[in-house]
Amino acid sequence: MPKIKTRKSALKRFRKTVTGKFMRKQAFKAHILEKKSAKRKAALSRRMVVFKGDAVALRSMIPYA
Repeated sequence: MPKIKTRKSALKRFRKTVTGKFMRKQAFKAHILEKKSAKRKAALSRRMVVFKGDAVALRSMIPYA
């Protein structure tokens, strides 16, 4: 049976946890950071769990994660 290709763009953006959930970074932390408070920037630095519906698609994109 042939190997399934991994989508490299997805591999760079998502990480799989030990429990099998996918983690992602939050948006709005790339630029225009002067006006954002330190508390808000710290909260945006944390990783979030991907929603179940999106995780289904990610499993096919990253088959060997």
